[in-house]
Amino acid sequence: MNNILESKKQSFILSVPVERASKAATYASYYALALTIGWIGLLKFTVPEAEGIAPFVANSPFMSWVYGLMSHQTVSNILGLIELLVATLIVLRPLNPRISAVGGFLATGMFLTTLSFILSTPGAITGVIFGIVPELSVPGQFLLKDTVLLGVALQIFFESLAASKK
Repeated sequence: MNNILESKKQSFILSVPVERASKAATYASYYALALTIGWIGLLKFTVPEAEGIAPFVANSPFMSWVYGLMSHQTVSNILGLIELLVATLIVLRPLNPRISAVGGFLATGMFLTTLSFILSTPGAITGVIFGIVPELSVPGQFLLKDTVLLGVALQIFFESLAASKK
């Protein structure tokens, strides 16, 4: 009997910090994603970044048309504004989960778009290793990190959506 009580006491004691740590980790993912998106958004206002994204945008079946309407810098500035908006929406989670869910949804679309660049950018995939794994060049490897950012964006979207329904 004493062992059962001791076990339940330990379970309770361990569950409290784990729940707090889980909540802290959730919020850390919100702020880390917002920081990453916001920082990249600010960089879009620089000439090197505008030229750096040009090969990705120019070869994208979803976005290539924009260069027929605007300069590289103008497109980059617009993307930067969108990224700053998305970052702002995400960090508003403590104030309004519904607004943060919109940010998570937009971030999800953003990362799905950038991941499509792996397939549309010439030279992003340079071959196949082990018979099945695409071999990625440096630009392809750069884009691959967006799989993690996509996962965090999805987590933020669904967690914020669930919180907004409570």
